[in-house]
Amino acid sequence: MNLHTHLSGKTCCITGGTSGIGKETARELARMGATIILPARNMELAKRVQQEIIAETGNTHIDIMPCDFTSLVSVMAFAKAFQAKYDKLHILVNNAGIMEGSRKVSRDGIELTFAVNHLAPFLLTKLLLDTIKASAPARIVNVASEAHKSGAINFQDIEGKEKYNGWKAYAQSKLANILFTRKLAQSLVGTGVTVNSLHPGVVATNIFNIIPAFLRPIAKIFMLSPADGAETTIYLASSIEVDNITGEYFNKKKVALTSMNAQSADLAERLWAVSEQYLSV
Repeated sequence: MNLHTHLSGKTCCITGGTSGIGKETARELARMGATIILPARNMELAKRVQQEIIAETGNTHIDIMPCDFTSLVSVMAFAKAFQAKYDKLHILVNNAGIMEGSRKVSRDGIELTFAVNHLAPFLLTKLLLDTIKASAPARIVNVASEAHKSGAINFQDIEGKEKYNGWKAYAQSKLANILFTRKLAQSLVGTGVTVNSLHPGVVATNIFNIIPAFLRPIAKIFMLSPADGAETTIYLASSIEVDNITGEYFNKKKVALTSMNAQSADLAERLWAVSEQYLSV
């Protein structure tokens, strides 16, 4: 129980915090003294994770709240409940993510990967933005992926209704994360709020359950542990080295190059408008 205190008094919300990279991030930021809020779909699992983190870190300020990222209504309800309970949010880590082998839809009837990986964090961030600004200096950290480099935003068929490919849907959603990061960072210049995205590495988490079972043991040899995968997320959430850096994409704790698509202001603008349309339905 070596509780550091440099995040003491800071409030931190981590999505997808009950397993994998999110859980490691929650554990380490708890160790640094932050108050941790974990939005969770499975509250039973969340309760176990909460108890585990408290036992390991000695930090009792670990809160779990219901939120289902497959439902925009649930995201709205979480944001409302969060703001009723907390008046500050210093660190928002948009970490929750999925990859599907076949096309599925969210509770709102939207293709699941696009809904969970992009629309849900887009909505959550927008709803919590006033609270984040009021807490400045504050940080938003979006977990993206090198997969974005093979991604394109298919505006003609953004939900893969005509032709679905799980990898393409995932790559598109990770490109969306970076485009969202860039545009949001520009709009927040001067507010004391920074926004950065990152590649966690190829990590052995549940997201890769779409790999055939017989290949998983072989694949895992080449993958990082969730603890290693969480390093850049933890760095962006907590390090003073990135105090004034915003709108960037990181890999291995360093600013990294993105694809040309990810640098397009036009694409970012267009995606933002499309995302707004989804949320106004």
